[in-house]
Amino acid sequence: MDIMKVGIVGVGDISGIYLQNITQVFKNIEVIGVCDLVEEKAIRAVEKYNIPKLYKDMYELFADDEVDIVLNLTRPYEHYGVSIEALKAGKHVYSEKPLAATIAQGKELVKLAEEKGLFLGGAPDTFLGAGIQTCRKLIDNGFIGKPLGAAAFMICHGHESWHPDPEFYYKHGGGPMMDMGPYYVTALINLLGGVKSVAGMTKASFPTRTITSEPLNGKKIEVDVPTYVLGLMEFDSGVTASIFTTFDVYYDTQARLEIYGSEGTLIVPDPNGFGGPIKLLRPEEGVYKEIPLMFNYSENSRALGLSDCANSIMKSCNPRTSYKQTYHVLEVMESFEKSSKERRFVDIESKFERERPMSSDLLKGYID
Repeated sequence: MDIMKVGIVGVGDISGIYLQNITQVFKNIEVIGVCDLVEEKAIRAVEKYNIPKLYKDMYELFADDEVDIVLNLTRPYEHYGVSIEALKAGKHVYSEKPLAATIAQGKELVKLAEEKGLFLGGAPDTFLGAGIQTCRKLIDNGFIGKPLGAAAFMICHGHESWHPDPEFYYKHGGGPMMDMGPYYVTALINLLGGVKSVAGMTKASFPTRTITSEPLNGKKIEVDVPTYVLGLMEFDSGVTASIFTTFDVYYDTQARLEIYGSEGTLIVPDPNGFGGPIKLLRPEEGVYKEIPLMFNYSENSRALGLSDCANSIMKSCNPRTSYKQTYHVLEVMESFEKSSKERRFVDIESKFERERPMSSDLLKGYID
């Protein structure tokens, strides 16, 4: 089997599950080397996962002819800077979400990738998991009739009480929509198709935050982004949906993602995960029934999208995780704040068409 070699820029908290899955699960990708601004983190990763190369910086990584794909695991506001330099060096790029911190940056990345004929895309890849793929099959096969609407909620009180370094969540490129919105919007467009227009109302309820976790206990954070975001979406299909993301509200459970149809209602599992319970309400039943998962990858399968990227490059087929998706999601998310500031509906310029669903008979570690 052909294998594509991956160089990783950024070895922070999220890198652990990527490294575990790339080295132990997925058959068509291999980590060739890593780098990080904090060299000790990169050294630990090299030692723990037996990685062949440790680069002094990202430019040394980009200059390595053995690297096929750059996996960008830096912080959100750094995504653009790393991805643009990787593309300039002729490397395919798979980035953690979001694609970039702004639409303008996203447009630059897309333009350069198209000019060079390179793959550009990225997370989230949770929509490829058993949960969302099962929901897509149920919707596409008419189990809720004609989709009419949807509602998505991500409610919590932020990260400063538990995250070791939470400041970036409240800075440029952060906030609940840019941080968690990609999971919800990506799930919705893969279930319902592209978004035509949006409206939004946004605010920051608290101008500062105080970190109570270690090691930065007591440090004040100036909040630079909206932390309370209400959005409305009109899909190309005519479906209308609402989305609410916030770091301002106390809530004891994870709220639901729901799809409403002419003949039933579907409760979708948390799109931040790959599996989770699915519940279907049909009028003839009168109660919710749990639906079994019909696909593989129900466990934490981060790097599944990277494997899909490698597969699409090697087989010259359409990737499920390309910039056509990540840019559309970025435009939708940024447009909520634009709508709020300008007090109007905002039309979405980019177009999105769903790619093929996952195969239900895949062996673990493989992609079709």
